Amino acid sequence: MASMFPGIRRAAPKLSRDFFICQQCIRQSRPSMRTVRIPEKPRLARNVRFNSTVSSEGVNSPSSPLSSLSQTISHIEDKAGTNSRKFFPETSSNSVGYWLLGSAVSVFGIVVFGGLTRLTESGLSITEWKPVTGSLPPLSAADWQSEFDKYRASPEFKLLNPHMNIEEFKKIYFMEWGHRLWGRFVGLSFVIPAVYFIARRKVSANMSLRLLGISGLIGFQGALGWWMVKSGLKDDLFAPGSHPRVSQYRLTAHLGAAFVCYTAMLWNGLSILRDGKLLTYPPRAHEYLLRLSSPNLSVFRKSVAGLALLVFTTAMSGGLVAGLDAGLIYNQFPRMGEGFAPPTSELFSDFYSRTKDGSDIWWRNMLENPSTVQLDHRILATTTFTSILGLWAYSRFNRKVQATLPNAGRKGMLGVVHLVFLQVLLGISTLIYLVPVPLAAAHQAGSLALLSGVLVLGNRVWVPRRTMQLIQNRVKQAAAVPYTRQRVGLSNVALKADLNALKRN
Repeated sequence: MASMFPGIRRAAPKLSRDFFICQQCIRQSRPSMRTVRIPEKPRLARNVRFNSTVSSEGVNSPSSPLSSLSQTISHIEDKAGTNSRKFFPETSSNSVGYWLLGSAVSVFGIVVFGGLTRLTESGLSITEWKPVTGSLPPLSAADWQSEFDKYRASPEFKLLNPHMNIEEFKKIYFMEWGHRLWGRFVGLSFVIPAVYFIARRKVSANMSLRLLGISGLIGFQGALGWWMVKSGLKDDLFAPGSHPRVSQYRLTAHLGAAFVCYTAMLWNGLSILRDGKLLTYPPRAHEYLLRLSSPNLSVFRKSVAGLALLVFTTAMSGGLVAGLDAGLIYNQFPRMGEGFAPPTSELFSDFYSRTKDGSDIWWRNMLENPSTVQLDHRILATTTFTSILGLWAYSRFNRKVQATLPNAGRKGMLGVVHLVFLQVLLGISTLIYLVPVPLAAAHQAGSLALLSGVLVLGNRVWVPRRTMQLIQNRVKQAAAVPYTRQRVGLSNVALKADLNALKRN
């Protein structure tokens, strides 16, 4: 027996520390352990040779704790191996989330720069759409003259800029060229990393489909941009004798697509980072999501979703105002002329109807009459302002909501209130001062910032089903592992006691 002790001492440290349990479990399991011999693992068999009476008796028994542990670990490893064989992981990497947020910042910048391009009347300076060769500006005097001759044939030059020289043309050309170049950068900086992350298995299956949709939306946005510019290059696409401008419908569609693209990037980026944070400690995350799922917050969550839709609609009405230059009339607030609204005959004028029976007088005045469009924007902006203040008051003074809403949700709601006050101040200032370029650009940026605040708030209070299922599965797995270890009942102290017992025998 003495010859086997050195082998046992060498074998003992190789056992995993995962088998260690508390002292109470050791005392309860020690009597039964004396009947359990050292496991006959292949690694130990090379170092220790047992007599026939000290073999693996009790280990191969179906009721042995080691056998039960072996079956449990084998089941977990088989399950993990099955998941690892899948191409897409369960969750996306945090690096994907940070990249999406960076892409959202780039889209935010190009929206503001696009507003500057429109305000400086630079959008119609490039009369052709060349997605590849148009990446380079004119490099010679002959090329500049060619581009200038094309612009001189446009309605904008003939009606607005007949005295413009080539040096002045270069200024507005570089504004539009920079805007288009930024758009190409947005597309390439999104599509190429998206392919890389999918190939490297950094995104889940659901997120890979979303990335594909956003990539398609970016390409569609570029086509919308040229479709919008094209509407200002032909006389037959706007009313004869009117100010040369792009179609307000196409401008709003182009702006709306940019807002949707930005929303998708921001929301998915925030969701990935939030899921990664919650899954670091599933039990606490499970309690947090159960708190958010409380019926006390049901109305608040749905109101935040409705608020995001209202902010988006208000911003799109602002696109119509910009497309019609409706901000250059009724430059006072809150009155419009002698009252709070223009006369009815002006709001619903027959001038904008194109049918003999006047059946289109309502919707055409709503979308094409500058007076009506500005009034609509005022009504939507006021509704948005009062809705945000009402939702803040509901979260502040309703006892059930106040007790259930997490601190992050309260801070997000307060941030939205601050943003809407700033946006209202910018909007009124832009109107009163006859749409100066800095204020108008800041007002457009404020609309996107307000939408961002509402999206951040929604991300903090929303409970995605898939995330909830993942956390519940993690909690169940975490609860099953300690139970299995307790059944085995092995520890370093217990192992030494058994070795001492063998030594005495």
